[in-house]
Parts: sequence; C-alpha cells; structure tokens
Amino acid sequence: MVDVAQFRQDFPEFADSTAYPDANVNFWLTFASNLINVCRWGNLADMGVELLTAHNLVLWKRAQISASNGGVPGLSTGITSSKAVADVSVGYDTAVASVKDGGNYNLTDYGTRYLDLVSMMGAGGLQL
Repeated sequence: MVDVAQFRQDFPEFADSTAYPDANVNFWLTFASNLINVCRWGNLADMGVELLTAHNLVLWKRAQISASNGGVPGLSTGITSSKAVADVSVGYDTAVASVKDGGNYNLTDYGTRYLDLVSMMGAGGLQL
C-alpha cells in the first residue's frame, strides 16, 4: 500500500504538507486503496491509488478554497470552456480532455488519467 511519503515523492505537486495535510492525504489514500483490486491491477495498483488520491485532493482543495472565500464548498462548476475579461477572451476544447461518461473524474487531469487506467484494467478475464 502507498503511504503519504511515497505519494508525495511520486506526486511532488502535493509535497506541501500545509496545503495538503498528512491526515487528508492519508484519508484519500485509504479510500482509494479500498477501491483498487490488486489482483486485477497488478503492478499498476499503486499508480491507480495515487491517481485517485490526487484527483480527490484536488477536489477537496477546490472546496476548501471556495469555503475560505465565502463560497459554497463542493459546488460543482465543471470545466471552463470560455472566459472573457474586457476585450480578451479564451476558450478551451474540453472534449479533448474528457472521457465519455467520466463524470466528476473529468474535473481533473488525475481523474482522466485514472479512468484511462480503469478502462485497461477492465479488459480481459480474471482468473481466481
């Protein structure tokens, strides 16, 4: 099983223990570990756990920032497809970065990478 230190080493963007406290990282590592079938995932089980943990930490952090700014934590907003400020606007092709029927996993890069692995782990039979 992946521990907090290993997760932070593999995903250094979450190395700040003030921004991402050990207790939160450990909570999501435990959650993810309960969802990954090691018999099916094999050597990629740790990667699945880490990607799912990173995805949930991003969603948690987004909710935390929203709450600290007086917003509603956990409010879904989806992916920004266009934005305009004065005479400047920007748009993104969100279809390229989305997995069909991916739900909330499409809200982070980690979630879409996790879904890519999930689709490979579901291929073929499993002998017990």
